[in-house]
Amino acid sequence: MTKKSREEAVPGYSASGLIACHACDGLHRIVDVPAQGKALCRRCGALLYRNLPRSLDHSAALYLAAMILFLLANTFPFVALQYGDRIEQSLLISGGFALQQARMGEVGFLILLTSVIFPFLTIGGMLYLLLPLRFGYRPPWMTPVWRMVRTLSPWSLIGVFMLGLLVSVVKLQDLATIVPGVAFYAFIGLLVVSSAAVASFDPAALWPRIGPVPDQTAASASSDSAAAMGYAVCHTCDLLVRRPATGMRWVCPRCASAVHGTRISGSISRTWAYLAAACMLLVPANLYPVMTVTRLGPAQPNTILSGVMHLIEEGSWPLGLLVFFASFIVPISKLAALVFLLVSTQRGSAWRLRDRILLYRVTEVVGAWSMVDIFLVGILVALVRMDGLATITPGIGASFFGVSVVLTMMAAHSFDPRLIWDRAVRARAGEST
Repeated sequence: MTKKSREEAVPGYSASGLIACHACDGLHRIVDVPAQGKALCRRCGALLYRNLPRSLDHSAALYLAAMILFLLANTFPFVALQYGDRIEQSLLISGGFALQQARMGEVGFLILLTSVIFPFLTIGGMLYLLLPLRFGYRPPWMTPVWRMVRTLSPWSLIGVFMLGLLVSVVKLQDLATIVPGVAFYAFIGLLVVSSAAVASFDPAALWPRIGPVPDQTAASASSDSAAAMGYAVCHTCDLLVRRPATGMRWVCPRCASAVHGTRISGSISRTWAYLAAACMLLVPANLYPVMTVTRLGPAQPNTILSGVMHLIEEGSWPLGLLVFFASFIVPISKLAALVFLLVSTQRGSAWRLRDRILLYRVTEVVGAWSMVDIFLVGILVALVRMDGLATITPGIGASFFGVSVVLTMMAAHSFDPRLIWDRAVRARAGEST
């Protein structure tokens, strides 16, 4: 295979370069992978890179379609609740504003951020990057826009919002007739198209093949870490950069971002702080009601667990078990998993390193699904406003639970999984001396 064909096989990377794993910092030499193939880290199994032919064309088209669907979902009526001759309509943003009117602006703002503002900024940022590149020129402020997209993507919770909507439809079936609007179907399309856009996008398509090519004598065994060999990964464009001479500023030559040779500063202590705060807030979140239902008589406060029991009693036990898993099992399991990772990392344990990295990745992905109860409260408060017939008001438990979920997500993002390998290696070195 010629040099040109090798470079085309791995777009955005030098065929003779090195790459470091984001999870364990293992150092690897980039090799050819077939179309639709991917390269995995030998140490921990994390994804290193993929070969997606025509990624720029496919992702640009899909993100453009996602933006059109997003605008439709936020322009037309989303869902209507029909009770006799009375109809209550809502927009996608109605939940956030309804909570603001109910004097729970912090929860309403969280819903607006994760279901409207962050998805818009993510899709808009990707279009800002992809469309100019598709037509052959580099957009200005490319680095800060890409940094914004990478930061906001984990907080764009379209799929979680869809699950909250599904649960709310089941809860309201015995109260009134649910009438989906144009925005409802546009939102379903947005969920499908945006997922396809993420799957078809290769970050290597954003960056030209520039930057230092590591010398051929550098070690490339998976047992070596990038830091040990004098490299660090640029957290903006993923380029592996060699440590500069003493006194020189460490800057990525491709995107001009500052490169940090050390691990995330204060990762362990910051993660402990987030976890401690989340644990304390999770107690009142499960004791106080997240919403109160008033229907032709006395009010009925609902906690997270009582809402699950209500779904099961109505016969919707699969959905009830799903909500129980997302709103109760996931937060508790995530806290326990992070505590285990922190303790084992601080002790320098070398026990099942690869499985602990996998546990961290799973914990990072599933944590956002605990937001389903927050979205559920926003949707129900916006829809059920029938004066004396039926009303739903948010409870203080929703505030505690929302902040707890945000803190656990921040804890997962602040933990540096490379420390798992670093401390295990240091512990082994100490035992051998």
